[in-house]
Amino acid sequence: MCAMTVNSLETDVRAWGRRLAERLPDGGRHPAALAERRLMRTMIGDPRLRAALFRFVDVRPACRDRTDLVRHLHEYLAEAGAGSPAARRLGGLVGRRTLELPTASAAALGVAQMAHRFIAGEDAGAATAELGALWQRGRCVTLDLLGEATLTEAEGDAYATRCAQTLRELARMSAAWPAQPMLEHDGLGPLPRANLSVKVSALTPHLRAHAPERALGAARERLLALLRLARELDAHLHVDMESLDTRESITALVLELLADPEFADGPSAGIVLQGYLTDSEEELERLLGWLREHPRGAPFTIRLVKGAYWDHEVVMAAQHGWEAPVFTDRRSCDRQYEHLTRRLLDARAEGLPLRPAIASHNLRSLAHALAYGDRLGLPPEAVELQVLRGLGDDTAAAIAAAGRRVRVYCPVGDLVAGMAYLVRRLLENTSNDSFLAAQTTGAELELLLERP
Repeated sequence: MCAMTVNSLETDVRAWGRRLAERLPDGGRHPAALAERRLMRTMIGDPRLRAALFRFVDVRPACRDRTDLVRHLHEYLAEAGAGSPAARRLGGLVGRRTLELPTASAAALGVAQMAHRFIAGEDAGAATAELGALWQRGRCVTLDLLGEATLTEAEGDAYATRCAQTLRELARMSAAWPAQPMLEHDGLGPLPRANLSVKVSALTPHLRAHAPERALGAARERLLALLRLARELDAHLHVDMESLDTRESITALVLELLADPEFADGPSAGIVLQGYLTDSEEELERLLGWLREHPRGAPFTIRLVKGAYWDHEVVMAAQHGWEAPVFTDRRSCDRQYEHLTRRLLDARAEGLPLRPAIASHNLRSLAHALAYGDRLGLPPEAVELQVLRGLGDDTAAAIAAAGRRVRVYCPVGDLVAGMAYLVRRLLENTSNDSFLAAQTTGAELELLLERP
């Protein structure tokens, strides 16, 4: 873009940023919100305390009783206390025998409350009221069934069965929801109310970078059945991305199945693009090239995310002596994310049957997507924004209040299955260079909206 266009777009981005900021709910004075902010600020500035609490959250489901729970919490805080006054004070409190029982109860309750902030319920049925309430407030949803990688074929079958049951439950419950034109239609046609996100790693125990054909063969039939069911129920099926070593297998499987003439007219389906990968632009061009060669009656959705496996990718690269496949500088990652956003919206404006979904909690990134979509002359319903339940609740409210479509990514599952997910979300929320951390510690709005 030329300098004049860049400067003009920047003006629009800041205007949209202020518009969203003005619509953020004022929940900061509630005692629970104040306590949470204090905890988050402490964790952001105290990496030892943060590590101790993350270890406790991770081990919580394995604790046999309250005494076991307190013992683990005290041990982790004691280890962190050498370099953390806050951990030392808290460890001393936990270590007092007279406070052992109430400490255990408070710790267990705290972890459960933290988990329920992110997890909508044990299953779709348990989350019915929450999902209906979100829709009533002008927010559509996608469900994610929590659980880590599958280890056996039986587990793959069980996950596929859970997905099928969830699709049916979503279709059933959403049929009773009231009309919401912004959430149900765009210029490419109707948008399914029922929307499920699935992980290929949970469909097969054979997802390995060195044996992609075996992985595809094991997962193909299960994903094929889910696509057929989604078409039957008029639901959307979205395939999530995980670590880089599985990206090629997952992408190849999804594109192969959707290229089959059987699915030319449905179901609505999509895939995830991870913006923190240094080759994400090449991956996007691959997806757009495939879409040009395989035009579908049902539009293809590309969900653009930053990525949730940054630590994994950096550690794996260091262990093997490789160059890190992710941007290690936040501003470089943000610049790439904005470039990919513009490329997606350009493709939509060019007439491709594409639904861009911009998933972020960064107010700047969301404002940039809205401003650029307006600059291209796209109708308001052509740009979907997405946030995570628990991290993006206020942002979702602001987007809906501004009259734009927002989708809330809602995990469902039990506490044990959700631990890995919960820890990743906490890492995102308290990372020293994250937008949410900057927002929590009171950074000025104009600073948050600065061009990366």
